Amino acid sequence: MQDLEDKELILHLQEGSLEALGHLYDRHQELVFRTARAIVGDSEGAGDVLQEVFLRLHRFSHRVDPSRPMEPWLYRVTVNQACTWVKRRRWTWPIDELADWLSGDRSQTPTHVIERRESWDAVERAIWTLPLAQRTVIVLYYINDLSLQEIAGIIGVPTGTVKSRLHYGRRAMRKAMEAEENYRIESAYEYT
Repeated sequence: MQDLEDKELILHLQEGSLEALGHLYDRHQELVFRTARAIVGDSEGAGDVLQEVFLRLHRFSHRVDPSRPMEPWLYRVTVNQACTWVKRRRWTWPIDELADWLSGDRSQTPTHVIERRESWDAVERAIWTLPLAQRTVIVLYYINDLSLQEIAGIIGVPTGTVKSRLHYGRRAMRKAMEAEENYRIESAYEYT
């Protein structure tokens, strides 16, 4: 059954096959987890979202059109569930594993890894300064490499709104990172 295409697995799932759900989970769990992790900020929360997304797939499989690609549906549900999760928590924390996931190259020198980690730490702090709507678009565009049109379809807004959120999100991140860099420089001078 694992060799079947998504549309065939959806048809089996609609007939009640939990094995088909398992194959869909195995095939798409990384996409859902990665997206949720970048939005909610921690692995535990992302795991909760991952579980909820596939429970919804099982519960609402009769509403899924097997003739359409699976990824847009998964992105939409993942973004909605992740945003709901964040709104319920109303606090933020660092994305401590995002840098490791994004860099992925373990063959570099320790110095290079530390420098890269510091850069990613600055990026993650900047991401967390963004409003949820901008953060979501930034994650879908830069981390999941989706087009503007795909993002617009997933979150249900016009393409122009996606462009606007990207523009203002990048600008806000740049300001946050510049402010942090200025603060580090000023702090360093105080102790010299």
